[in-house]
Amino acid sequence: MAKSIDFHILFQNGMARQAIERYGEIFDEFDLDRLDLFEADAGELEGQVQVAEFRAFGRRFVCVDSPIQHEWDMTPGIAPFIVCNDDPEMERLFETLSDGGKVHMPLGDYGFGRRFGWVEDRFGVSWLLNIT
Repeated sequence: MAKSIDFHILFQNGMARQAIERYGEIFDEFDLDRLDLFEADAGELEGQVQVAEFRAFGRRFVCVDSPIQHEWDMTPGIAPFIVCNDDPEMERLFETLSDGGKVHMPLGDYGFGRRFGWVEDRFGVSWLLNIT
């Protein structure tokens, strides 16, 4: 039987470390549990993330810098869903996550929660924010 389900984020072009550092700045509840980097014998991958594990809001994320360039990138259809405590927290997260990224749905009442927003950060990861 499976032990857990975690978020796995595959970054391309060496963006994982920058993303992890940014998430550590943005999220109040953030812990970096593991950061393994490619070593010198990995050639141009040296210094990129071989595997990293962090927790945000009690959820485990695993991420890597792909050693293989893929034809695809992130899909916005699968995204971490953050339930915010209040409007100021939601607005702060919305603004900081969308900085340099895209807004798929601005903060608003869409009929399934008092306030909802959907952003894609500068690294291509989508985030759903909600106040129920």
